[in-house]
Amino acid sequence: MKYLALLALISSAAAAETRDTVFKKSIEEMFPNLVEIRRDIHMHPELPNEEVRTSKLVADRLRELGFTDIKTGVAKHGIVALLKGTQDGPCVAVRADMDALPIKELRSVPYRSQNPGVMHACGHDVHVTCALGVAELLSKHRDQIKGSVKFLFQPAEEAMPATFVGDWGAKLMVAEGAMENPKPAAVFGLHTTALVQPASSTDDQAHYLKAGQIGYTPLIDNANSDRFHITIRGKMAHGSAPHKGVDAIAISAEAIMALQMIKSRQTNTRQPLVISIGTISGGDRENIIAEKVELGGTVRTYDADFRDGIIVQMERILKGITEAHGATYEMEYRKTYPSIHNDQKLVDATLPVFKRIVGEKNVIQLTPGMGGEDFSFFAQVCPGFYFRLGVANEEKGFTYGGHTPMYDCDEESIKTGVAVMAAAVCDFLDARK
Repeated sequence: MKYLALLALISSAAAAETRDTVFKKSIEEMFPNLVEIRRDIHMHPELPNEEVRTSKLVADRLRELGFTDIKTGVAKHGIVALLKGTQDGPCVAVRADMDALPIKELRSVPYRSQNPGVMHACGHDVHVTCALGVAELLSKHRDQIKGSVKFLFQPAEEAMPATFVGDWGAKLMVAEGAMENPKPAAVFGLHTTALVQPASSTDDQAHYLKAGQIGYTPLIDNANSDRFHITIRGKMAHGSAPHKGVDAIAISAEAIMALQMIKSRQTNTRQPLVISIGTISGGDRENIIAEKVELGGTVRTYDADFRDGIIVQMERILKGITEAHGATYEMEYRKTYPSIHNDQKLVDATLPVFKRIVGEKNVIQLTPGMGGEDFSFFAQVCPGFYFRLGVANEEKGFTYGGHTPMYDCDEESIKTGVAVMAAAVCDFLDARK
């Protein structure tokens, strides 16, 4: 029996390598058109929950590829499309986010954004292109699909609005049934990345994840990403007589410093935590003691219980400081994106696939970051693996980090994205058959 199992394993590996060769040839043929698609999307970026043109482009392309099971208008402008293989089996999902950022593009390239003040500064144009590439590749080779592949084209990943009631993005897609009928046994997502911190590195210098490379974290990838809004109310008085008022600005300054003490003096040094105040506004005139100050910020954590404890500590600090000075406060704390936890078994099963496609030295373990990403909502429904697609190229000048006006991607990375995602999907379905 062990001999037969070994023969089956060898046969499966040989079949996978043969498929890789076939897929590689097809991807080379598809590549010029994929570049055109990516540049089209890049030239016409759309903000969260405004992805009308991008959604239509995706739906039209899927219909051209022969997809018949396409649901549009999911979570406003999202798309869920199902591709069934020639054999029965489980379902696996591929996610791509579609929205852009309110950033003015500074690069002078032929495909520069034509939407003033809006830019694909986070690589979602590449994400969509890679997913469409996988859809095209697998639609041409449906005999390699032992089950079905669900494509999730998601709106509003960048949304995380400061004031908003209700769900959006991935959370709303899940609420509207995107992960049902059929329910995926696993979900994969990729994100373009130029600047990284390898797990093996101990310095603070910039390291590049180059086109042709894949980065990953084995468990936690991103943080719980929350927002808060604090209003501190004092009493107005003339600036020449501060004793007659309650200075909301001075109290806010004390509160800001005390909130930073949560990390430096009240938290285990091994527990990751970020508390950042990003906005502050208050006061009416230079010679008037401010009656009200508003603070806005973000909290980043990994552990859910620890996250809840931070909220309690913030409330205690704000209550103590304002009461001590005769002021009052209000805090609106909004939990937005949960931390991404990559499924260890799925990671272990997928890494050999990545290494087979790009070579072992080009698969790099990274240090988890404190960014936020709503792929986590999909990964709460079934095992998920969120990995990084290298897009840097120093010779071509693709060395800028995401969410900056100079961000861009080496388009050769599209080949890698399509190849590794398609291989991961097919190998997963092979193993579950």
